[in-house]
Amino acid sequence: MDEEKILTLHPEEGKQGVNISRTKYEMIRQAILDAVRSQGTITYQGLVSLVEYNLRNRFEGSIPWYVTTVKLDLEARGEIERISGSREQTFKIKR
Repeated sequence: MDEEKILTLHPEEGKQGVNISRTKYEMIRQAILDAVRSQGTITYQGLVSLVEYNLRNRFEGSIPWYVTTVKLDLEARGEIERISGSREQTFKIKR
């Protein structure tokens, strides 16, 4: 049986998302949202570290790549937002 895919979105106009496994998407999405909720605001590096820690030994593939891809999708869908003006990319849950 073919694995179900999801086409991610990209927050920048004219940029294309990518097709990834829905299972991996859901795992990373949940890990990102849990990480951001637990911290209130979180830097990109902190996010990758926390997701890697929480999914260790349970995820096949490059966690940083998936975090970047799914994070962009969540920004495009309005679930998380980038805090402007911070030196490092920093995110929070969009209310």
